[in-house]
Amino acid sequence: MAGNAQSAVDEATRQVQKPQGIIFMTDYNLLPQVTEILQQKYPDAEVIGTSGTSYCNKDWSDKMTVITSIESEAKISAGRISRLDRCPVEDLGNLERSLKNVGPGKEDTVVIEFCTNEEERLVTTMRMALEKNDVGLCGGTAFGAPNGKPSYVAINGELFENSCVYMVIKNTSGKARVYAENIYGKYNEVPHIATRVNRAKKALVELDHRPAADVYAETLGISRNEVVGNVLKNPMGRSVGDKLFVASAHTLEPNGALLNYKKLNENDTIYVLQLLDYDDINRQTREKIQGESRKIDLMFSFNCIYRYMLFTQENYFGTLLQNMSSLGTHVGYVAGGEQYSNQHVNQTMVCAVFE
Repeated sequence: MAGNAQSAVDEATRQVQKPQGIIFMTDYNLLPQVTEILQQKYPDAEVIGTSGTSYCNKDWSDKMTVITSIESEAKISAGRISRLDRCPVEDLGNLERSLKNVGPGKEDTVVIEFCTNEEERLVTTMRMALEKNDVGLCGGTAFGAPNGKPSYVAINGELFENSCVYMVIKNTSGKARVYAENIYGKYNEVPHIATRVNRAKKALVELDHRPAADVYAETLGISRNEVVGNVLKNPMGRSVGDKLFVASAHTLEPNGALLNYKKLNENDTIYVLQLLDYDDINRQTREKIQGESRKIDLMFSFNCIYRYMLFTQENYFGTLLQNMSSLGTHVGYVAGGEQYSNQHVNQTMVCAVFE
């Protein structure tokens, strides 16, 4: 909890011995120094990190430094994918080499990543390598930079914009799995079709050939002006098979278009969603994790900023952390968006679990 970078690292690494890999989160203002200190202190370890609100078991803060050290019974390889706004596929070879370095087996390897932007393009790129090896993805978008300041991700002593930093982790003593928790379901069974979008702006312009905001407002019986403020309880969701992937609207444009944190495509099937019993859903998540793991060594999760806002309003975020940490050591990050398997999502918790 120290506000000085050196003191924070010293405090958080008291029990660190011989790290193979380190994942860290810290205060935005401390990020450059913490990155440099960790590189100097552990030159042989793979280190990735970012800044923002993080949590460790029952504690959370945007001023806290959390350092997770992976020391034994694992194979680790980290790397960077750059130029996310242009051509991340040029760095796909980095991820392919990392996967080859650890030799992924069946259900024993996951990728944890932090990225700054262009999540859909990133996930599309990464899945080319991950699906071939049946490796799960669990990641989050850097969030919480001061207004006007860029978001950064860090790897091995350096800071980068417009990038993803990742760590491939193979558990050599048990399974490694990824999970996602969605606390929303369909408001009704009426599907809508995205008939006009602007992918560059992440804008849903029209649903069923009408302004998207009008269709959404009529479904819920609210006014246009209430649409964005309603997103915590009633986001929209993209339907793929029997799964729903949440898309969060953040801005209403004069023409009725909705700007989202997730890109939607023309002809996507869209539903208006409603908040379900999130406490019961988390109980089911915990039961599933516990039922599939012999002994949990570590859970690393990403909670969406909108989930954090909702749970803070409901005075539930502390309860969520307490419940999750009852299974085992639980650390994580409050993200601007989440990456899970082959999708970028909003208002979701994604979690990597190591036996």
